Amino acid sequence: MRRILASEMVTVDGFFSGSNGELDWFVQDEEVDKFANDLLDSVDAILYGRTTYQMMAGYWPHASGSFAEKTNRLPKLVFTSTLEETPWGEWDNATPVKGPLADEIAKLKDEPDGDIVIYGSGSVVQELSRLGAIDEYRLVVNPVLLGAGRPLFDGLAERRNLRLIDSVGWPSGCVALTYHTANY
Repeated sequence: MRRILASEMVTVDGFFSGSNGELDWFVQDEEVDKFANDLLDSVDAILYGRTTYQMMAGYWPHASGSFAEKTNRLPKLVFTSTLEETPWGEWDNATPVKGPLADEIAKLKDEPDGDIVIYGSGSVVQELSRLGAIDEYRLVVNPVLLGAGRPLFDGLAERRNLRLIDSVGWPSGCVALTYHTANY
């Protein structure tokens, strides 16, 4: 059975973007990059929401480096109700998924393939968190307080207990926290 992993950059005060979608607070350094690359080595697909897909598809197919190479070669699933096609540069491996999110995730989890990671896509993470469909959270807490923005866990109706399985801190001040849910 496949697992759904959510990998998110967050602020100390729990935001995944600024109020207007700003991401200029992300810390990018060798340690954070290695963490992201190691995660890509462990999954068989990437899941995006429409907004994050459009941002990523405008950049990564033309980027260089190991993260770009891994991102470009992996199959991508794009949850969208509006896009008919999801091109990804010269690669033909991004597929629009239009069914109800809960139904489509249940189907994906029943497949025998490897794990799927969600990068960004805060609205997808929020909905899947409400459904209890995320098996693992990998949160890279950045050393910044925004004071306002889009909270990652907005709209949860009930408490979700998590179990810390790993943590690592880096000189940049970022801390990666990996949690399993009760599902896993």
